[in-house]
Amino acid sequence: MAGEIASTSKIQLGVVPTHLKFVGGLVPNDEGKLPRGEDGVLGVVTEMDHLIKTSPVKIESVQIPVFPGVHQGDNEELITKLKDLGLVVHLILMVGGADPMNPDDEDKVVEMLVSGLNVAKKHGIEQVSSTSVEEWMKAGASPKEGADFDAAVAQDVKVHVRASKEGGVEGSCIKAWHIEFLRGGEFQTFTSAAKIWKFVKAANEAYGSTFFKVMIDAAHCGDSELSIPENESVIDEIAAAGALGIFHASAKTTRGCLSTDDGWIGALLTACAKTGGLEYAFVELFHHEDAALEGLRKLDPGHGLDTRDGRTYSEAVVDGLVDVARRLNNLVTRKILPGA
Repeated sequence: MAGEIASTSKIQLGVVPTHLKFVGGLVPNDEGKLPRGEDGVLGVVTEMDHLIKTSPVKIESVQIPVFPGVHQGDNEELITKLKDLGLVVHLILMVGGADPMNPDDEDKVVEMLVSGLNVAKKHGIEQVSSTSVEEWMKAGASPKEGADFDAAVAQDVKVHVRASKEGGVEGSCIKAWHIEFLRGGEFQTFTSAAKIWKFVKAANEAYGSTFFKVMIDAAHCGDSELSIPENESVIDEIAAAGALGIFHASAKTTRGCLSTDDGWIGALLTACAKTGGLEYAFVELFHHEDAALEGLRKLDPGHGLDTRDGRTYSEAVVDGLVDVARRLNNLVTRKILPGA
């Protein structure tokens, strides 16, 4: 079935396999081992093979989390097997149990980030991403504003520039580091494209290039305090500075079927395309019963809705791929995107 819908754009289309669940699908066990099926095959590899075989759209890439402390052999097997499927592998550098905005946690955060950067270098991976500007759903946290916000930006810049230098990024295979903001409640401070752009702009000034990029996740934009026109304006500014990063086609609030996003994916995908700076687009759905995301369901019950409408999650992801591929092709038809 793969390839029945030909891509006419140059945009690399891929999947973030979060629909497998973090617990039982992506997160390593206490021994650092990654989840496997009864056949002994890594679960992510099995799922991506299945999606490739069932999708009428060619899947070009996959974006996977890399956790500190994962068994080296499992990491190597995962990345190698995904490449064997013909996929370009992107990494999401995972950070937990420390606050990047807190100077007292600087060494811990840098160590975790360097660990992920080393995995990327070992396997020739060009694009890495992270949400490493703030601790996820930190209890008792409140938004930083004014001078406190400026201090948070400065500390985040220090952490990421230091990690890049200690991780030997300069002259390596790593070409860009995409930074993702999250919705309010998950984060308290970096909760919009405008706020994360202030960090990325400062980080690039300190680093001396446009190495750091802003990831535009339609779901987080939709759940932020900015309207669609306000997001479009920020996207234009980011792209003009050469810092537009990966686009995530993900539905706001539900994080399920892309039909639940109320127009954000279409509007912001087009906004990114118009700038001429868009290179990568990923379809990202989350499982509504993932144990790791219970806190997010308590934050907003809409995240716990089952939006499959009789499909499996794999089928819902394939539908998302078809939707985004059609949008990209029609952006070419409308001369908003150049043809392949």
